[in-house]
Amino acid sequence: MTIITRISQAMQHVLTHTATEAAQKTGFTQRQVKVTGANFCQTLVFGWLQEPEATLESLCQTGVTVGLEITPQGLDQRFTKTASDCLYQVLQAALTETIQAKAVAIPVLQRFNGVYIEDSSSITLPEELAPVWSGCGGSGSASNGAVKLQVRWDVLHGEIDGPHLVDGRTHDRVASTLNRPLPERSLLIRDLGYWKLEALETMDRTGCCWLSRAQAQTGFVDSSGQSWSQAAFVRQQTNGSFDIPIELGLKKRLPARFVGFRVPAEVARERRRKLKAASKRKGQTVSSARLVLCDWTLFVTNVPVDRLTPAEILVLARLRWQIELLFKLWKSHGRIDKSRSEKPWRILCELYAKLIGMIIQHWSFLMANWQFPDRSFVKASATVRRHAINLALAICDLSRLAESLTMLRSCLSHGVRINKSAKSPHTFQLLLALAELYA
Repeated sequence: MTIITRISQAMQHVLTHTATEAAQKTGFTQRQVKVTGANFCQTLVFGWLQEPEATLESLCQTGVTVGLEITPQGLDQRFTKTASDCLYQVLQAALTETIQAKAVAIPVLQRFNGVYIEDSSSITLPEELAPVWSGCGGSGSASNGAVKLQVRWDVLHGEIDGPHLVDGRTHDRVASTLNRPLPERSLLIRDLGYWKLEALETMDRTGCCWLSRAQAQTGFVDSSGQSWSQAAFVRQQTNGSFDIPIELGLKKRLPARFVGFRVPAEVARERRRKLKAASKRKGQTVSSARLVLCDWTLFVTNVPVDRLTPAEILVLARLRWQIELLFKLWKSHGRIDKSRSEKPWRILCELYAKLIGMIIQHWSFLMANWQFPDRSFVKASATVRRHAINLALAICDLSRLAESLTMLRSCLSHGVRINKSAKSPHTFQLLLALAELYA
């Protein structure tokens, strides 16, 4: 099965059969009327995918292309709790579809069965939606309504696991349990919000690899059996880098590598400035140990040195920021956190519909230019938006939908690349340079 066939089937199933069933189960449609679960979802998904700040009038024009003729006032009245429940079920169905492309042409990534990056991003919602998605609230104007998007992304094959939605107050470690298990011999890279030695130990047992910044308070035991705090250890270092075998944790004792790189003096000074400023805002004092650690970038991993050198670790760790760019794409260009309305249920419907659109957009990226390391998601997203109406017109005819996706793939294969930078090389340039360095 080609990837276009796979995407065509997934897109049509989610936006027709699933949407119809969801509307009936939630009570959004209770009898045969002109507004169905399918044409309602298609109107919103493709309307906001094409124009993220679309007005009701623009959405109604999109509706005509999928068989929904309705006035702006009539559409506005359809944004109810049952409508949001319907769209949420459609979103959940989209999350069960697994779409992956051929591996990107970056040799260091191809050493693994998958290279996963993981993070979350929060969206503030109106106070009235706190019973649906509860945030942390707090003083001032902070809302008690918030939702967190949990995403795990395989940057080798492009497959995206998420966005899974949880309450805004949910800890990242809890949200992470919604993701599918990792395949054996894959690599997971994520930030310290997910740090837990028990989780790293579980990945060890299941044959998965992990790479993380070192959590400052976690001690270790070296090969001679001596216990260390990280600050005490780096104080003893005279070279610009180190890579040693350790047992991570003074009680857990998890076998790992401890890899460190001394940073330039100006970088260390800026780190200390930010650390002191953050501590001052909290009314705290920075410990001398934390100040010492500002001189170093420290990693821990269970990947053996014959699979990843220290230089490769330093570059691979930069991949974690790619998921931040994905969230930025969704928010800045997909406008998932913005609405023209202040009505709570319309805002929630808009969030769900736009997230479905972002999933479809990501599927589109995978069918065209994933194998190219220098692809530009910003340029590609603009291309997908221009083709959204063609997808809407073809959604009910599988062969026409495949034709529309084929045309979209052809367009995505041209002019959606990132220009190389000599002054500040992009991550893909650094990754490709590793292949040349160790060729």
